[in-house]
Amino acid sequence: MALVNTWRLMAGGQVDDLGSPEGAASWLRLPAVDAGELGRLRDLRTAVRELLGALAAERTPSPDAVEAVNTAARADAAAPQLAWREGPERSWHSTRPGSFDAAVAALARDAIEVVSGELGPLVRPCEAHGCVRYYLREHARRRWCSTTCGDRVRAARHQRLVVEQREGSR
Repeated sequence: MALVNTWRLMAGGQVDDLGSPEGAASWLRLPAVDAGELGRLRDLRTAVRELLGALAAERTPSPDAVEAVNTAARADAAAPQLAWREGPERSWHSTRPGSFDAAVAALARDAIEVVSGELGPLVRPCEAHGCVRYYLREHARRRWCSTTCGDRVRAARHQRLVVEQREGSR
């Protein structure tokens, strides 16, 4: 989910955490990302946004988006590993940890897990005007991705009511 929310609309305009190779490297916590890798990462973000949008709208996503996510998931060989702390825990370990391909593959595998797993039915787009983020709706009354969006909607609704009352009393 974090990947799709690296692009958002704020009061000051569009914010893109993947707006430059340096921004992408920082977001991925890698030493560097080149322009070609940045393009691949943005393409993956677009594909995952399509999958989440299709899931939320109960429609079939574009075949290109499905293929893009599957291709990205194959970018790095990884194998499940078992750890036993308080019980069995599965995690994926890359054959090339710290590489760009490992990061992209992990993001794609996470997207596949969300879309096809038990979290899939919880995916929703934020209902705040102008917001382009997705979130997991874990409570039936939740309609926004964050308290900031919820506060913005409530403030706008309050302002509309004040204006309507003012105009109605004239």
